[in-house]
Amino acid sequence: MAKIYEFLANGFEDIEGLATVDILRRGGIDVVTVSITGSEFVETAHGITLKADAIFEDVDFSDADMLLLPGGMPGSANLNAHKGVREVLVKHNEAGKRIGAICAAPMVLGSLGLLDGKKATCYPGCEKYLTGAEYTATLYQEADNIITGEGPAAVFPYAYKILSYFVGEEATKQMQEGMMYAHLMQSK
Repeated sequence: MAKIYEFLANGFEDIEGLATVDILRRGGIDVVTVSITGSEFVETAHGITLKADAIFEDVDFSDADMLLLPGGMPGSANLNAHKGVREVLVKHNEAGKRIGAICAAPMVLGSLGLLDGKKATCYPGCEKYLTGAEYTATLYQEADNIITGEGPAAVFPYAYKILSYFVGEEATKQMQEGMMYAHLMQSK
């Protein structure tokens, strides 16, 4: 079974962090939410306090198949300022393993040089932080081992694409149908 870690900082965008975890867990993926606050509790951008599965300092990320960064502000800035998160992302990227970042969070990847020469997307207005990247303004953008997402409304296609990496297109399609996403996309 695939193992994914999602970093949670105070001020992360609720739907981007939680909907992604929900979809991946429904798909059978082992997702561990990791607080970078020094406590197991994290406050979302909209004032909801939640308990993460683990605290950054207690996790060995060597078994990670993918690392995820939800967006939102100041959550993305808090992720970018966390030395440990930055070090883990660089190591993970050097190993060629998958990384996902949505909304403002691709700024972290840009600041680390992980987007150099790659296409990427982000929340409009944050493209100035995609250092070295070609900004695409798409709902999600794949580039080698990295996937970036545009923002809150893009969370479903972004999360389903991530799920497909680990369970395949057919199982992902079944999940989309079961969650009424396929129906939504057919509605006018």
